[in-house]
Amino acid sequence: MSKIKTTVLAYYFPNWHSDSRNDVWHGKGWTEWDVLKCARPRFEGHRQPRVPLWGYEDEALPAVMEKKINTAVNNGIDGFIFDWYWFEDGGYRLRCIDEGFLGARNNEDAKFGIMWCNHDPIFVHPASSLFPCPKLMSGDLTIGALIKGTDYCIKNYMWRPNYLRNSLGKLYFCIYSINKLLDNLGGKEGVKCFITDFRRRVHEAGLGELDLSVVFHSVPGMTTDAESANKLMIEIGADSYTTHARTLDDSLPFPHCDYEKCVAGDIANFEIYTEKSKLPYNINISSGYDSSPRTVQSDVYGPYGHMFGRIINNNTPELFEKACLAAHEFAYSGKMTGEYITIYSWNEWTEGGYIEPDTIYGYKYLNAIKNVFKK
Repeated sequence: MSKIKTTVLAYYFPNWHSDSRNDVWHGKGWTEWDVLKCARPRFEGHRQPRVPLWGYEDEALPAVMEKKINTAVNNGIDGFIFDWYWFEDGGYRLRCIDEGFLGARNNEDAKFGIMWCNHDPIFVHPASSLFPCPKLMSGDLTIGALIKGTDYCIKNYMWRPNYLRNSLGKLYFCIYSINKLLDNLGGKEGVKCFITDFRRRVHEAGLGELDLSVVFHSVPGMTTDAESANKLMIEIGADSYTTHARTLDDSLPFPHCDYEKCVAGDIANFEIYTEKSKLPYNINISSGYDSSPRTVQSDVYGPYGHMFGRIINNNTPELFEKACLAAHEFAYSGKMTGEYITIYSWNEWTEGGYIEPDTIYGYKYLNAIKNVFKK
């Protein structure tokens, strides 16, 4: 049995509040709830629309986030990893964490960490079969923007007592696409200099050391030459690997595949990816996947790109609980090298990966987590 107490964390997607960029792209006051409300079944047995039991709430309101925090911790979730966005000209979707979460009176009941989603924002609200994922703006970052963004995190988040730290006291910070960062900064030496400088600024702020994590599947060459890929990550200064989302490969049927078969791949990857990783590896379980709400509802649902992806169906709370149990067993088997079990996702409603209560299953996904992890 592992001597490390495993921490259970849910990814949190913050697009359920108004934002000035979204006002320009979609109209004043738009939120992604407007996309969810338009979803419809695309084939027989397709479970759409998904309807939140709590209604279409504004996550930037502290009272709303207080309920989310209370519900999460009471059901065995230790905290959230927030998808976090910062572009060359500043932040995006920050009111959720800055106003809602940090404004909640009970925010210190939950741990929180940051995953910098350094990818291009694409127009998927909705995506069409003719133009599946056009780019809204560039997600490329200069060193100046990276410094401003990480300084913002140091100043606003990392000093807080509930910011996520590992068992050695190191502050968790994840970069979603290390591959893109390598492109932006001209390769290994540029990224190494940035990470070294980031560590220096954290240390000078009196906050200690970083646990700089990278998303496993974003590491170039990891699936084809794991030895070289690990060497590269160690040389740039990464500390750990993290997983996000779900396993969906081309051998699975389209347009939909069975959750139990899909999650079996995730479970198998606990050991496969851990063996490939020369750094601590944090495992992930998924509650489902269905990005069809982010497509034009009148288009034929075909293999037109990312948002027209394979839909996971039959993702019942009972089968999700089995996935939670598999993650728990692996974490305490002595094989797990990381400290975090992540769940995809707390609230990816328009991607079908959520555990917030809905009108079909109520609190059963959360009860599944509680049954396994809240001992």
